[in-house]
Amino acid sequence: MEVLRILNGIIKHPFNKGARLNAVKDFCKWQFNNMLNPYPVIYTLTGKSKIIAFKGLTGVTGNIYCGLLEFADMGFLLHFLRDKDLFVDVGANVGVYTILSSAEIGAETISIEPIPQTFHLLAQNVLINNLGEKVKLYNIGLGRETGRLKFSKNLDTVNHVIADGESAGEVIEVEVKTLDSLFSNRIPDLIKIDVEGFETEVLAGANNILANPQLKAIIIELNGSGYRYGFDENEIHKKLVDLKFKPFTYDPFTRSLLGLEKFTNHNTIYIRDYDFVRERVIAAPKVKVKNREL
Repeated sequence: MEVLRILNGIIKHPFNKGARLNAVKDFCKWQFNNMLNPYPVIYTLTGKSKIIAFKGLTGVTGNIYCGLLEFADMGFLLHFLRDKDLFVDVGANVGVYTILSSAEIGAETISIEPIPQTFHLLAQNVLINNLGEKVKLYNIGLGRETGRLKFSKNLDTVNHVIADGESAGEVIEVEVKTLDSLFSNRIPDLIKIDVEGFETEVLAGANNILANPQLKAIIIELNGSGYRYGFDENEIHKKLVDLKFKPFTYDPFTRSLLGLEKFTNHNTIYIRDYDFVRERVIAAPKVKVKNREL
């Protein structure tokens, strides 16, 4: 049943429209290779970027089947960022967004990942792309204030802060800082936040950054996970709208920004200064993903 679920996702993925058979072949090839070779391999992510992949690393292997797993959001990043920009990857996991930003585009990236074993893979991906001068890595969590928090550590892409009363498997205690504290005199152009429901707390520690007009866009996951901490994600939407951000999704094929009434159940792109952002994505050079150009 799990295989059927994965295949269904591959077939329906927007990047695979018109190339579904090739995508299924890539899935089968990857599964066959895993049977013969249980060791990590280096996979070409885009024309200028590569990433370490191995069985069970779902945040990476989905890109093997679907080009860009989070198609709208990764496509937006690739078309919006420029080489002199600063991107902040909050909840970086093993670094797919980080690698796209700094290896493919050449932007500077601050990459934040709290789980030590995941952070180790993130650092390896930075190393194999020779991004030591482009990427600054932080093995910390983020919140509204400095301190320490307990995180799950064995849930792959959905590791998260342990909520009060939550029963979890393996747990690790992690240092926590505020996003504002990481910046002295430079504001990011784009931030991605994927912290499995703890977005409210991350944003509460980023008020100075959020208020600065230099920040043009935020890619944020709002999927209902905030309720485990008692957070209403509608309040995040209201906060961002009050700061002059508006919610969008993005079509990388047509480079169209599509306005939304509110956030979706997955990632949503919040944009401030629509005209500036629109001109950027339209003018961006093409990026090669698998055998296609976006």
